[in-house]
Amino acid sequence: MDDQLLDAMCDRLKPVLYTEGSCVIREGDPVNEMLFIMRGNLMSMTTNGGRTGFFNSDVLRGGAFCGEELLTWAIDPTSTSSLPSSTRTVKTLSEVEAFALRAEDLKFVATQFRRLHSKQLQHTFRFYSQQWRTWAACFIQAAWHRYCRKKMENSLREKEKRLQFAIVNVGSTSLSFLAAIYASRFAGNMIRILRRNATRKARLQERVPARLLQKPAEPNFSTEHQ
Repeated sequence: MDDQLLDAMCDRLKPVLYTEGSCVIREGDPVNEMLFIMRGNLMSMTTNGGRTGFFNSDVLRGGAFCGEELLTWAIDPTSTSSLPSSTRTVKTLSEVEAFALRAEDLKFVATQFRRLHSKQLQHTFRFYSQQWRTWAACFIQAAWHRYCRKKMENSLREKEKRLQFAIVNVGSTSLSFLAAIYASRFAGNMIRILRRNATRKARLQERVPARLLQKPAEPNFSTEHQ
């Protein structure tokens, strides 16, 4: 940012102080300000709207920020007048000193300085935003579970083929008919066990948190100016 943009931002920053154990924002409540932390520690957590099976938390320290949903809202020219909802609950772990940039001030700066619509800001925002980092981590986790499930299914098919091949071989040898029946039953039971275990694992993988987590809203950068 150049000096003009920095001055415009700093003119609208308001110092705030939170005591230990204070709740800064609750998940689902409207976000009316961005918070830039100067000193102290906060706990930022999300349950993705209270859905079972998902929880994510992170400690925010000096130099971090929260309320980034408001930045997406402010720099998107197509956003509505309604404030965005918080995706996280933020509580203080100690006394916290910070600067707040309220929604109307951020919106004003965003309309005056199109530099806030740059691709560089878009990439930086995604890299440092807890919202985007959480989604990215869960997206990778979901991809890994899909890979493991596919690998397990391929392994199951190979085992079934080997067992079926063993049944055919037993039937074509000089072993007694009774031995062939026992071998067939054993192979059948093994196939059922393999399929049952595969089904259980698949059900567990269906509970992957990433399936519950929605991708953060994409800012509209169609009005970008160099």
